[in-house]
Amino acid sequence: GKAQLDGELAGLKRSWEELQASLAALKQAKALLEDEKAALQKQKDDELAAVTANYEGLAAGLKAEISAGAVTISSLKGKLTVNLVDRILFDSGSAEVKPAGRKVLASIGAVLNQVEDKDIRIEGHTDNVPISGDLRSRYASNWELSTARATSVARYLQDHAAVDPLRLVAAGLGQWRPVAPNDKPENKALNRRIEIILVPRD
Repeated sequence: GKAQLDGELAGLKRSWEELQASLAALKQAKALLEDEKAALQKQKDDELAAVTANYEGLAAGLKAEISAGAVTISSLKGKLTVNLVDRILFDSGSAEVKPAGRKVLASIGAVLNQVEDKDIRIEGHTDNVPISGDLRSRYASNWELSTARATSVARYLQDHAAVDPLRLVAAGLGQWRPVAPNDKPENKALNRRIEIILVPRD
């Protein structure tokens, strides 16, 4: 009868209203997701722009050293790395930064101070030639030499380029992460290096 039809109609109306409410909620969720996606994309674009600007700033400040093959700069997965061959910073077997190296570190420090949201990891690397002769009294192995060199760079950046020491990490990796086989002099020279890496804050 009519009462049954009215009941069915009321039920259909309720179902229709519930569907409309679900559809509105879905539309709102979709809009929120799209906003979130746009915000993430903007963040990625901003980070890429910042890394590019830092790269360009370093490249401009170190033009002469890059031309001479003493410095290379690379950017991979948002990490910016400045690679310095040891001869520009140190005399053979020494961990004291020499005058030409101080000039280079001053240029690098000026750029590092503009990138406040990153930590600075300084890694010392050597070739695989064992420490010998008088040097053994100062550095028992390549571990010690690489660590002393990384620490010297960190200290210089703190003391003379006013880089916040809270951002600095000094690490010695010895001979264990070569970038070339230690089979000829020019390859060994590539392995004797300091890497300064900008890494996201933990």
